[in-house]
Amino acid sequence: MTLTKALISEIEHEAVNTKKMLERVPADKFDWQPHPKSMTLKQLATHIANLSRRTSQIVTTKNLDLADSSIKKPEINNTQDLLKELEEGTKQSIDALKSVTDKDLNENWIMRRGDHIIINMTKAAAIRNMGLSHLYHHRAQLGVYLRLLDIPVPGMYGQSADDKLQAKG
Repeated sequence: MTLTKALISEIEHEAVNTKKMLERVPADKFDWQPHPKSMTLKQLATHIANLSRRTSQIVTTKNLDLADSSIKKPEINNTQDLLKELEEGTKQSIDALKSVTDKDLNENWIMRRGDHIIINMTKAAAIRNMGLSHLYHHRAQLGVYLRLLDIPVPGMYGQSADDKLQAKG
């Protein structure tokens, strides 16, 4: 299996898990945050939904400048907006991967904030680090937020404790 096909397979599989998490995010709790230094629920959920586009950004560019104010951010007003952003970003990333070869993923890619270089690595490594692993990290963080809000947390790789309780009930 090629690297691009493996990445597409992973993105397709993990998008289902991410959708299960984002479906649980209640819009009436968007302003909640567990600590003043933490993102609000809306900020975190929006970041997760936006990260579904990161693979496409990496595949189709030579760099990304996070200080670029022209980067379009979707308007998120409710849970359906989160799910729409996830779906569109996932499709965009899969389509981008279908348009390149494994050799293309060996090209260099840079993420910066103005003059500050955040990462400088191959596109393949950037997809893994700043795309997929980054998304999974924040998705787990969202699970903690849901737990603190007493919202049942869906299982990602098998049943969660909440799934087991619902099965018994």
